[in-house]
Amino acid sequence: MWPWVCWFYMAQDTISHVPCAMWAMWHKYMESSHELIIINAYTFRVEPLDTAVLWAKIMECAILSKKLIQFFLSQKERMEKLILSGIILFAVLLSTEVGVASGVWLRAHATFYGGSDGSGTMGGACGYGNLYRDGYGTKTAALSSVLFDDGKSCGGCYRIVCDARQVPKWCLRGTSIVVTATNFCPPNYALPNDNGGWCNPPRPHFDMSQPAFETIAKYKAGIVPILYRKVGCKRDGGMRFTINGRDYFELVLISNVGGGGVISRVWVKGSRMSNWESMARNWGANWQSLKYLNGQSLSFRVQLRNGRIRTAYNVAPSNWRFAQSFTTNVQF
Repeated sequence: MWPWVCWFYMAQDTISHVPCAMWAMWHKYMESSHELIIINAYTFRVEPLDTAVLWAKIMECAILSKKLIQFFLSQKERMEKLILSGIILFAVLLSTEVGVASGVWLRAHATFYGGSDGSGTMGGACGYGNLYRDGYGTKTAALSSVLFDDGKSCGGCYRIVCDARQVPKWCLRGTSIVVTATNFCPPNYALPNDNGGWCNPPRPHFDMSQPAFETIAKYKAGIVPILYRKVGCKRDGGMRFTINGRDYFELVLISNVGGGGVISRVWVKGSRMSNWESMARNWGANWQSLKYLNGQSLSFRVQLRNGRIRTAYNVAPSNWRFAQSFTTNVQF
């Protein structure tokens, strides 16, 4: 017999667990012959069927009253259809966030660099130049190795909160900030992980721009424990493409990317090409093509880590030149 599968999004709030919780309780009390599998739609991991925990989630939200429970148990066929409809609706509403935002808060530490005006944060290991021009400003951070992932996390956004429960003296309560990953915080193996080697593996660490850091904590703190989670990126305007390199080696920097922010694949198509050509990540947010693209108008197709794809047609005119940048009206 085919199993029933319930998808839920593992978020901090309890509402996200309710559809699976209701299904789990129905499954338990109806003694269904179907196997029930509960899957976390964010991690894609099978979760244990712990009806006690799921029941607690319902009670926390005050979703089920005594009458609802009685009705729930007495209307087997009708409730089965209702639950299925509810789960489908929930999945549709949630689909805009899956793969972009994580409701799970994770622990790390944060320091700062770049000076009070953030001028020292310009450029960096993702390849962005002027962070104001490229759409990021000073709300940026350099990530430690475990988070930077060899540049694959460039452009991703994180909401950061100072953990006031641990250091109430240094945190600015009630504040948070969304930063973009624009740089790499290299390890310093000459110092211990807990005393100066903040970015040493396997530590998750954010070396934030000073203005960003001072949004959530006091300058004198130097380093603070934080809570962070992955979130979607909100950008002004469309994606930006900067073409560098030389003949037969086009190095394209893609910046100001919204939505999930993190690019997983890129394609290019010249006006004289019949097919889309896959590009390869060179470093950070720079993608390369080894085709001869001179004298052609160029279109680009971008896929994010969450699977979403946008196509920007005729980004560069046929008379484009190396070192030129082109802004589009295409955005995630």
